[in-house]
Amino acid sequence: MTDVALFAAPAVTAARTCAHCGDVVRGADALFCCAGCASAHEIIGGAGLDSFYRRLEDKRAHRPLPLDADFTDHARATASGEAELDLLVDGLDCAACVWLIETLLARDPAIQKARVQLSTRRLSLRWRGPVSAANGYAGLVAALGFRLAPFDASCLAAADDEQARELLRCLAVAGFAAANVMLLSVSVWSGHDGSMGEATRTLFHFLSAAIALPAIAYAGRPFFRSAIGALRNGRTNMDVPISIGVVLASIVSLHETFAGQQHAYFDSAITLLFFLLIGRYLDRRARGRARQAVQSLLALASRNATVIGADGGTEQRRVDRLQPGDLLLVAAGERLGADGVVSDGRSSMDAALVSGESVPQSVAPGSRVFAGMVNLGAPLRVRVSAAGEHTLLSEIVRLVEAAERGRSRFVALADRVARAYAPVVHVTALLTFLGWLLIGGLAWDRSLLIATAVLIITCPCALALAVPVVQVVASTRLLKRGVLLLSPTALERLAQVDHVVLDKTGTLTLGRPELVGTPDAAALAAAARLASASRHPLAQALVRAAGDAAPETDVVEHPGQGLSAGAARLGSAAFCGIDAAADDGLSELWFSRPGHTDVRFAFADRLRPDAAQAVAALRRRGLAVELLSGDRPAAVARAAEAAGIDQWRAGVSPADKAARLATLAAEGRRVLMLGDGLNDAPALAAAHASISPATAAEATQNAADAVFQGDALAPVVETVEVARRSDRLVRQNLAIALVYNLSAVPLAILGEVTPLVAAVAMSTSSLLVIGNALRLGIAPAKENR
Repeated sequence: MTDVALFAAPAVTAARTCAHCGDVVRGADALFCCAGCASAHEIIGGAGLDSFYRRLEDKRAHRPLPLDADFTDHARATASGEAELDLLVDGLDCAACVWLIETLLARDPAIQKARVQLSTRRLSLRWRGPVSAANGYAGLVAALGFRLAPFDASCLAAADDEQARELLRCLAVAGFAAANVMLLSVSVWSGHDGSMGEATRTLFHFLSAAIALPAIAYAGRPFFRSAIGALRNGRTNMDVPISIGVVLASIVSLHETFAGQQHAYFDSAITLLFFLLIGRYLDRRARGRARQAVQSLLALASRNATVIGADGGTEQRRVDRLQPGDLLLVAAGERLGADGVVSDGRSSMDAALVSGESVPQSVAPGSRVFAGMVNLGAPLRVRVSAAGEHTLLSEIVRLVEAAERGRSRFVALADRVARAYAPVVHVTALLTFLGWLLIGGLAWDRSLLIATAVLIITCPCALALAVPVVQVVASTRLLKRGVLLLSPTALERLAQVDHVVLDKTGTLTLGRPELVGTPDAAALAAAARLASASRHPLAQALVRAAGDAAPETDVVEHPGQGLSAGAARLGSAAFCGIDAAADDGLSELWFSRPGHTDVRFAFADRLRPDAAQAVAALRRRGLAVELLSGDRPAAVARAAEAAGIDQWRAGVSPADKAARLATLAAEGRRVLMLGDGLNDAPALAAAHASISPATAAEATQNAADAVFQGDALAPVVETVEVARRSDRLVRQNLAIALVYNLSAVPLAILGEVTPLVAAVAMSTSSLLVIGNALRLGIAPAKENR
């Protein structure tokens, strides 16, 4: 729960930082991206939480907002006399929104829990009192400007999919219209030498209007809706100047067309929309990835569990209804729904969620087990120690959400430039119009024409292309090397990393245990005949090493211990009655049979073939390399020594990994995290940038910025190198765009640049940006030596 006292700040006159974009916020003229940012600025900037809350209650009293549903019907009463409600919050954009909702709800002493999940847009409420209070709490959130609905995961996914499809449709319409209008415009420009008659030119302008105006009305809806909503609430955002520019250019163009004038600017308006929609769609995809990462982790939790009652009978119960002390029956192949301790039975558990290791964990009475683990062997009885939001799986989800929430503060370089750029452009155009109208003595239409020329020549097409075109070229190059970028800001963050943290199993290594050494061929064949009856990873590795092996008959599998066939045994040292040697970092199976010497089969998870070379290449690029693993110290030390890594830690939990990355970030390090296990998802999300192999779990890939194919680590080195070159090219492109504007704008303000020259100059700057970006695909990156 957010500490309310922390944010009850006194009046402050110094500049504050916007909770969403990180820019300096000064006074009432600042641009806000959402209701959360605006309200947070108002509270922290001097109004104070108490004053804001009183005005909000006055607003609700004098102008109550109708709710879209009766949330009393969706609230749940608990046995402890409390009530619970899960809501879907529409319009939740950033950490400021989360802070605002949680803080205001926390003022009510009856509220026991008010937690907002930014990724899934879910508000979970629990309060002391009747369910009839649900609408009151919902109304408080609605008064902040958010729309509410009962939470339904399937409806959430459907709504997100529909919004993504709408953006794609708008993008397709804008692209189609921009291409066709540009063809007509090129014809008009070519005819300015007198080869095109006035009637033909006017006809082409009307054709351009017929194509562009409907397309602008359709494709501009995401910007127009946002701008209107902001203005209704007495605020402004980046979509307001964009909408004004597009609408103004369309109106002026339509006026010039009906007046039979020489110039129209439909091409500029629709092309600007097209490029802006590209950025909006990429941003939408980035936001969706955070939700997918959390949903993939939540999917690991079972929905129901089998509870053994006091009379020995069983019942099915939802996992969110489990309580500490409940006794669960966990069948073979079932996923555990709560944390607990094994009270009866022996088995093997898939513990990749906790340790990240591919080798199953043997459990017996007294062993701790966690939600999300899968029982691979015999049935178990587990006494619940933690359930619901108190499980280790829920903690991992919270770590991922917290990391994604922090990453949402990151704003791409082009967006930071555009945030200051767009208001300056529109103010300049307005001053130009007023200057020529009031001081220059020109008619309004001529003054508006010059102001429009300023808008066109400062149209941020080159600025809008500066990052996307480099991303396209870099993504194409990396795709050929087997690397898929999953985030539109991945390249910028990858270029800034100075510290690399690797997981061991499945990342530094291949994640497949293999037999080491050359054991006796006869013993190997005999052991393989027993091993073929098991699906245990070590047993399967033994079978692969032996080749074709006829299965032994009458094999009995002892969960968590091993296999037996008559007097022959294959399994742990204790199962075979052998005093085990000291841990040498290798996994092992022992094989014992009467009349023969006991045989130890040792297994190692082999390093990726170029692991040592890749680590050395990263160091030559000035990156520190560190290894964090949940495996045993001996195994981690063995892998670190083979890869040439001096700094390593073993037995590290998911929370420990995330904490280590937080420590590095506090020291000013920008960390690149490489991991593949479910336990790596929080660290991948918390890192400045992250990469996972294609063999990683789905939840892990969703939390990463990039995925690489194959057994080699060379693509990781290539990705870092390409990202650094991309960063240099992006900055060069931004410089080209800004130098162009600084040179051309004064001439346009003086009326020395016609709209035609402005359009040609704008197109030329865009071509320069594209040509500069294409160098990334031609010039080879530094060799991965």
